[in-house]
Amino acid sequence: MSLAGKFDLHDRVFVITGGGGLLGEQHARAIAEFGGRPVVLDVDVVRGARVASEISEMYGVRSQFIECDISDEADVLAAKEECVDEFDRIDGLINNATIDPKVGASEGGSLSRLEDFSIEQWERELKVGLTGAMLCSKVFGQEMARRGRGVIVNIASDLGVIAPDQRIYRRAQDSEASQPVKPVTYSVIKHGVIGLTKYLATYWAGRNIRVNALSPGGVYNGQDESFVDKVTQLIPMSRMAHVDEMQSAVVFLCSDASSYMTGQNLIIDGGRSVW
Repeated sequence: MSLAGKFDLHDRVFVITGGGGLLGEQHARAIAEFGGRPVVLDVDVVRGARVASEISEMYGVRSQFIECDISDEADVLAAKEECVDEFDRIDGLINNATIDPKVGASEGGSLSRLEDFSIEQWERELKVGLTGAMLCSKVFGQEMARRGRGVIVNIASDLGVIAPDQRIYRRAQDSEASQPVKPVTYSVIKHGVIGLTKYLATYWAGRNIRVNALSPGGVYNGQDESFVDKVTQLIPMSRMAHVDEMQSAVVFLCSDASSYMTGQNLIIDGGRSVW
């Protein structure tokens, strides 16, 4: 096989959770551009259906939207059955869905601070970001294991490797007790996703399923200018990522170009985690 041919995803079916979101859409587009058939899973019907429809039209591939709450095992099982009925195969899974908790402050205190963080929010966010990734790996992984081939890519974060620098969220006008912070759940979930990656890589290795993680750094999405200035000072490349800069890594990890790679975490963060 030629080097270029190793990146070919022609007719391979990839399930993408949170496929209607900012990066989920980019993952789906990357799969389609290299000939694959993305199956977009999302709880947001409008966004998910739009992404699948636009991809089918733009890239001339079969793309499908399935409404799915990945924290509900029955929903995941139903999505797997629908996918197999439609395509008769599943070649890969991209565990992308998560709840990115808001950084915020309120009068008299910040609900994102650990001291005020509710157990209800903790459980809700872990249920999607970590339990959901496990459920999808369990259900779709079994289908790939049955076929004797597959790929799982878990979308983690540079904050699954390093701790959030809470200084970038500080506001001069707020008291110490009211300072906004990046909530505890996000880093914990992303650390867990990397751990899940290593577990699955060894668990499924004998069934020819490779499992790797991709850890993006901060992606620019119209954030406040003062915040962007603070973040870029922490990044050797002095900028946040463009929204499409994870696409080539997704294709690499999903394709035969990474055929001897499993259990690894590919960090693309402009160098932030090495400073």
